[in-house]
Amino acid sequence: MPEKSVNIVIGGAAGQGLVTIGQLLSKAITRAGHHLLVTQRYMSRIRGGHNTYAIRMGEEEMLGGTETIDILAALNAETLDKHLDAMSAGALVVAGDDLDTKGLNALRIPYEKLASKPLFHNTAMLGVLGRAVNLDLGILEELLRQTFAKKGDEVVGANLDVLRKAYAWVSDQDHDFFCDIKPGGPKGRMMVNGNEAIGLGALAAGCNFVSFYPMTPATGVAMALVAKGAPLGLQYEQVEDEIAAMNMAIGASYAGAKALVTTSGGGFALMEEGVSLAGVSETPLVCVVVQRPGPATGLPTRTEQADLNLVLHSGHGEFPRAIFAPATPEDCFYLTHRAFDLAETYQTPIFILSEQYLADSYRDVEPFDLDDLPEVAAPLLEWKEGDYKRYVLTDDGISPRVVPGFSETLVRADSHIHAEDSSITEEKSLSVAMNSKLLRKGAGLFEEVIGPDYYGADNPDALLVCWGANLGACLEAMDRYDGGKSLAVLHFKQVYPLREEQFMDHLEGAGRVIAVEGNATAQFAQLIARETGFMTSDRILRFDGRAMTWEYVLKGLTDIL
Repeated sequence: MPEKSVNIVIGGAAGQGLVTIGQLLSKAITRAGHHLLVTQRYMSRIRGGHNTYAIRMGEEEMLGGTETIDILAALNAETLDKHLDAMSAGALVVAGDDLDTKGLNALRIPYEKLASKPLFHNTAMLGVLGRAVNLDLGILEELLRQTFAKKGDEVVGANLDVLRKAYAWVSDQDHDFFCDIKPGGPKGRMMVNGNEAIGLGALAAGCNFVSFYPMTPATGVAMALVAKGAPLGLQYEQVEDEIAAMNMAIGASYAGAKALVTTSGGGFALMEEGVSLAGVSETPLVCVVVQRPGPATGLPTRTEQADLNLVLHSGHGEFPRAIFAPATPEDCFYLTHRAFDLAETYQTPIFILSEQYLADSYRDVEPFDLDDLPEVAAPLLEWKEGDYKRYVLTDDGISPRVVPGFSETLVRADSHIHAEDSSITEEKSLSVAMNSKLLRKGAGLFEEVIGPDYYGADNPDALLVCWGANLGACLEAMDRYDGGKSLAVLHFKQVYPLREEQFMDHLEGAGRVIAVEGNATAQFAQLIARETGFMTSDRILRFDGRAMTWEYVLKGLTDIL
């Protein structure tokens, strides 16, 4: 549990620059050696509305977000109206001197005195916030130099002048807020969000093709891939719709690419026929689905965990799949790398099921260990053992996959039930044989399942069962709980397939088993019940579009226990 942390919330309308302030401040916090977690809430509009950029910083790893605000940086009056009730005792308000902060512990920034133009007001806010949390001025200066270098020395100099004035101004003000977060912790760490980490994990696995149709909050995966991968030879295509994105990725994979397609729930609904095509044609594919609330357009910029059933049951017919649900950027990186290996090995669709909260949340992480990554499976470029049969029946269901065009080997694929040589068939024994072949590959995937992680007391009075990005909220709630009961957390980063022997002892050894999920129907608890027959006794569910927090979980625990 973070004993010493400060939660900074920057609030304002879209277009006011709160993300720019937040990202610069976050980078400075990371470079100073602090741990941090960034949580972004934004409305579905280009300008206006009310958005927030929250930075929770501290001396220990930030497990999850919090609902309590220690510093509220208000870019408009609406921010004060919406968030004053959430402020902690002794909290600080940072706002322009044109906003009404009467009766509040506030730093009222004299923008006209510190900045010659409104263009520099956000730089002044950055300087004030940096000084309020005792960041080194030199770190902030270097960030501004890097950020505005392309705009020339004059722009850099003007911003540095405003930054220094604002930073010095804070020292002369009388306020009651004191930040005691010690500087100089684990320097050299990266600041990365979930979408970026998925993109980096894909590149580390050799991904060289991505197709997508832009859809919040999944577009960041493709953008990260393009930004980092294009110089490495990655091919990319922003297509006309999600149907084209899926089919293009399947075509690229057939041609030998390590292909990824990314979308959110509404877009994935259009891709489902293509998922079946990848299944029956035994074409490797990694599909990233970043969840947001539905049905239909729902809350397009908010978070939820309601697409598990959609991905689990996607595509008609029966064919194997695996579904990963990362909790952290580290999970995003390593599980995406693993997804490519499994897709190539078992020649089937593999899914990364993320969520908006994780996608847009930055954390400080150690640089990913590339040297220790296992080699990703790869197809053959030619066949030298007689006549080549793409779908030859094997004991494990995996047929040799040759990439067309690299040799004289004739490579065929088919979207129908087929014979071993890819020719269409309606012969019943072959139909049974080929469907059974697919299921044998599923047995191989079953043997490679990553089991859940267990935290806390053995045989606890209450066990919190969670998946995906709810891990941090559950762990912090467990640490903060003081109700006299023993608690534990069971977290799944792979939600399908499930292997009973990896977790049933934990479920059966707990007094009460509480499902903690970001949906209205406890979809994962239902999946456990279907697969094992075990029914959870209680549920803590959140489906208002907001991320799970330790406060929310703790309230649910208090009501249940």
